[in-house]
Amino acid sequence: MTIPFTSAEVSSAIELLASRSLIRLVTEIDDNGAIPPRRLAAILPDLSSHQLRRATEEARARGLVRIAPGAGLELTESGSELADLYDAAARWARHHAYPAPVCEFSARVRHVLDLLVPSLAAERADGPSRPSAGRLPSAEAEGDLARPRTLLIQWLAGNPQFTRVSEPEPVA
Repeated sequence: MTIPFTSAEVSSAIELLASRSLIRLVTEIDDNGAIPPRRLAAILPDLSSHQLRRATEEARARGLVRIAPGAGLELTESGSELADLYDAAARWARHHAYPAPVCEFSARVRHVLDLLVPSLAAERADGPSRPSAGRLPSAEAEGDLARPRTLLIQWLAGNPQFTRVSEPEPVA
């Protein structure tokens, strides 16, 4: 499968997708259905109001959630596919006890996304690089990463708004 992304595009996308608050928002809606905006703080009490606002604004701006009249925030098709990707990543991490045998769902997803970054960029200098910290998966686990990697590549290809790197503001 051809990987059409630059290092900057992949890094930008993964930085956003690996956000704990975005992972929590998307998976909560996926697991339990639409959330009325006024109930967000009660449903996700581990996130600050700033984190909730930022995750909600980002998710709406990127087309992951929409406001359904009378129901609240619900996932779009793109958001639902992202939730499937998160589930596949967490399933892989649980199966391989990565990054640790006991770990929070969002941390598992973040670690798996970080593992996938080097294999997604088209412009790797000298082969795939590895995260410098933590236990690396076994050869078997590496092979099992194919499914989450494929899902991520397909999802990014179908959601180019996540791989656009914004240009820095000109200095006046």
